[in-house]
Amino acid sequence: MTNKEKETQDVIVRLLTNIGSRKEVEQYLKHYASVDAPKFAVVKVSGAIIDRSLDALASSMSFLQRVGLVPIVVHGGNVQLDRALAQAGVDAPVVKGLRKMTPAALEIARRVLHDTNLRLVEALEGLETRARPFTSGVVEAKKFETPDLGLIGTITAVREAAIAQTARGGVLPIVAPLGETPKGQILVVHADAVARAIALALKPHKVVFLNEVGGLVDGTGAVRSAVNLAEDYAELSQDAALDPESQRKLVEIDALLTELPPTSSVSITSPEHLAKELFTHGGHGTLVRRGERVVRHDDWSTLDKDRLRALLEECFARKLDARYFDDKAPHRVFLAESYRATAILTNEHGVPYLDKFAVTNEAQGEGIGGSLWQRMRRDTPKLFWRSRANNPVNGWYAQKADGLYKTAKWWVFWSGMSDFAEIQRSVERALEMPATFYDAPSSPMAVAAAATADASPTSAGPPG
Repeated sequence: MTNKEKETQDVIVRLLTNIGSRKEVEQYLKHYASVDAPKFAVVKVSGAIIDRSLDALASSMSFLQRVGLVPIVVHGGNVQLDRALAQAGVDAPVVKGLRKMTPAALEIARRVLHDTNLRLVEALEGLETRARPFTSGVVEAKKFETPDLGLIGTITAVREAAIAQTARGGVLPIVAPLGETPKGQILVVHADAVARAIALALKPHKVVFLNEVGGLVDGTGAVRSAVNLAEDYAELSQDAALDPESQRKLVEIDALLTELPPTSSVSITSPEHLAKELFTHGGHGTLVRRGERVVRHDDWSTLDKDRLRALLEECFARKLDARYFDDKAPHRVFLAESYRATAILTNEHGVPYLDKFAVTNEAQGEGIGGSLWQRMRRDTPKLFWRSRANNPVNGWYAQKADGLYKTAKWWVFWSGMSDFAEIQRSVERALEMPATFYDAPSSPMAVAAAATADASPTSAGPPG
């Protein structure tokens, strides 16, 4: 290792140690850090963040540059444009979620986007992080065919060579959402679409969307930790809890991940939590992946019992009873196509019982566990389950349950039940059920399982 490489690694270790464990730092050094081959991150930033959190944004971009993940920043400017249009008394109504660009509105938009771009460049330079503005010459566009949108463009091509060359030199490209037609007409284009086009052209190591709330927010107001598009997209695209901008962002991310390799992902977070989202296992935001479907089975005959047994034994680090599939009559089995996550339900005195819930660490990180849980609950509004009293997942289970009953050995949870007698019978049934796992030497592959019937995992976490 050269002195330059050693100095770079020392900087990375010092920076990342403040946000993650030594193991996470070592993983980053192993997979990402390289002086000879810098990696890119395409980062889309809302205008609101530049307007209200510029210092935090500049600091987070500077951090990425210092640890060898050079950000290519695409910014918006809706907040600034709304303010400038109002001050100028120029009417620019919103049509189909996009602001109509009359010639007068376009003149203001060009000035606003240039000024916004320059603000971020100057903030980065103030931190001794070199940056270069790109306010033209990057995006080829044509006017939307819908005439009521005015001078709004749809992207036809991206000239990515200058951006890539700038980033390889360690200088941060800051790209404004402005395009040009072949005849030189300037058009406003949506910043999310620009970020997608650049990401498709450059195939960056990471794609990040920064917003003020720090992710995608669900109906309860909480940030979703992960999204499995194969299972969640249809539901989310109709979710009234998502504002129009988030809906549009989801469409762009879906289109992007459809054209990138299956292992690709997009992170949605805030500038303050960007480092944790990218470089720690727990993250801090919403991780979006293409993912996979969750399939419902109504009996054992339609699934591979050997693969299912292997999944359960891997996750629980115990041996499953040899007669489990003979003695248990499933009510429903929800299973990820890859056999990396499952929920097995039986029918106990007329009430569905969650007998097993198992998710590998890998699937958990991809959001498949969370999708599995949501699919199960959507199809099974009433159920009960038990978990060992020392299971670290119990806090997450308690949030998902309507009630729970604790003993020294078991916690029993229920949801969708209000009749006291039914709840009492379910609790008694959960406590009397025999074990279906027995102890065996722990497998090094047993990394995660949400606990039900016999689980007492050494490592567990909420599923996605």
